[in-house]
Amino acid sequence: MLLHEYRICLPFTIEEYHIGQLYMICKHCEIESSKDEGVEVVRNEPITNENGLVGQLTEKRLYLSSRLPTWIRSLIPNLFYITEKASNFYPYTTTEYTCSFLPRFSIMVETRYENNNGTTENCHSLSPDELAIRKLEYLDIATERIPDYKYKESEDPCKFKSTKTGRGPLTATWRDYMKPIMCAYKTVRVRFEVWGFQTRVEDFTQRAVRDILILAHRQAFTWMDEWYGMSMDQVREYEREMFERTNKKVLQSTAPIISPISTPTTTNNTIFD
Repeated sequence: MLLHEYRICLPFTIEEYHIGQLYMICKHCEIESSKDEGVEVVRNEPITNENGLVGQLTEKRLYLSSRLPTWIRSLIPNLFYITEKASNFYPYTTTEYTCSFLPRFSIMVETRYENNNGTTENCHSLSPDELAIRKLEYLDIATERIPDYKYKESEDPCKFKSTKTGRGPLTATWRDYMKPIMCAYKTVRVRFEVWGFQTRVEDFTQRAVRDILILAHRQAFTWMDEWYGMSMDQVREYEREMFERTNKKVLQSTAPIISPISTPTTTNNTIFD
């Protein structure tokens, strides 16, 4: 198993990002979905934990075959999807990714959001053994490089200035002085217990997760004028519309049965929250 912890700061409060997170997830589902691939929302319903806290359980199918390296595609069927199950008790979320025909493969993501710039030493209360194998990385949305083919000037935090809040552009030292500021603390556990492929697949998966996190959180900031000021009711309606549109596109060819979607009551989660 590979255990990484990523810390990603954003120029929001966690209260503001409660809205922005949901908007970003829904927009990503729409962008990534096409006739043949994308995101199918299977369940989206309220849950209550053992302490009586109400959250949201979301289950999705992520159709990704053509986006994988050839050496991985050779191991899987043509109709390939990963199941994502997310339990969101914001500002704490857990998300698990599994694949039915690869029972020894899983990704577990735990996220905590705090109003600081990444200074909490052991946010997830990892054990001494886990701390010993953890790889810790601070990901800066202003300075981390992204592939040229994914770069958009409108999504560059160093060039974007919010018309609604006046925040931005970000500089190389923005985390030292920006107010407000919050941090997403993410632990990512990757398991692929197949002899001969374990190290390669786990390394590839962690690199892919890292790239997704950088791009998604850059977008969370540079899309902020689209969602800033929305109410939770407005975001819920946007979520409902996006999930219906996404399912219609994806299920035209990937699944014959459309699963019902419950009316949401809070935010859901993905790997790039």
